[in-house]
Amino acid sequence: MFYEPRLGNHGLPRDPILAIVAPRPIGWISTLSPDDVVNIAPYSYFNIFGRRPPIVGFSSNGRKHTIENVERSGQFVCNLATWDLMEAVNVTSDPIPPGESEMEHAGLKTAESLKVKPPRVLLSPCALECQWTETIQLKCSDDSFSDNFLVCGEVVGVHIDERYLVDGLLDVSAMRTLSRCGYLDYSSVESTISRPRSYISYDYRPKVGQGG
Repeated sequence: MFYEPRLGNHGLPRDPILAIVAPRPIGWISTLSPDDVVNIAPYSYFNIFGRRPPIVGFSSNGRKHTIENVERSGQFVCNLATWDLMEAVNVTSDPIPPGESEMEHAGLKTAESLKVKPPRVLLSPCALECQWTETIQLKCSDDSFSDNFLVCGEVVGVHIDERYLVDGLLDVSAMRTLSRCGYLDYSSVESTISRPRSYISYDYRPKVGQGG
């Protein structure tokens, strides 16, 4: 089959593109409101875009409370979403009245951050404290603006639960990192396999006299 996303002519019950680009990591973003109410929300349009310095970003459909809080305070925390925390991650996506805390709504305990004011999730095995750098309203191919906003931040502090460090390396499968697989489906990292990179250059051109 073939369809054009702008026309939405796929003829299926749900748009398959979200299942095609999967699995997607989840940015579980905690912020503070102007009244210092703790807000937390999951974003599956999330990733890391640089290493030195590390830059992370999440994209929101529309300007929601999280973006307003980030831009006002200049800070946010990305908490690692895991399989064991999946129900809480899901609950924090519930629409609740302004002024109420998703942390309290989900029954989550917080822990103090060290470089930024928004707290982190106590039970999350890793957390990235971030300083906001920019918000970009994403453009379409015809130069019109979409209703999607990419929020980027520099990671200024990293928390790691040392139980998941094995021989100095972070054991992702032990943490069972959660990901979004489109629709209402999720998965977790259950196992990993290492493959060393090879920088040997192979020349597959036939040598003279050997034929094609």
